Amino acid sequence: MTTNQNPSLRLATSIAPVRIILLIEGAAIALTCAALYGQIGGSWLLFAALLLVPDVAMLGYLAGPRIGAMVYNLAHSYAMPLALAGVALRTDSQITLMLALIWGAHIGMDRALGYGLKYPSGFKDTHLSKV
Repeated sequence: MTTNQNPSLRLATSIAPVRIILLIEGAAIALTCAALYGQIGGSWLLFAALLLVPDVAMLGYLAGPRIGAMVYNLAHSYAMPLALAGVALRTDSQITLMLALIWGAHIGMDRALGYGLKYPSGFKDTHLSKV
């Protein structure tokens, strides 16, 4: 049976390249954030200490999968660190910019590892795959 005859095979072959692009995109964002962080002279000890802080958002799952997914996704959406970077640039705050870059690096790293935004159906159901 060819992929033209089997819809599930056709879907699988169309998703795989998209997933690979999203994983590469995540790695590129993580590396770019880390490089920019280095350019502004941020402390690598601070970077390492704060890199996993956004994962505290997993505690939202204590309130159930719907609220957990919402809290997790807020903490793992690029919009949040981008907004923080905008505030940093507007206020000329280097520490705020460093925090935004660490946050962006975390999200990029997660995406590069295959961890995506969560669906309310469960923690393992993400926009990238079933973890």
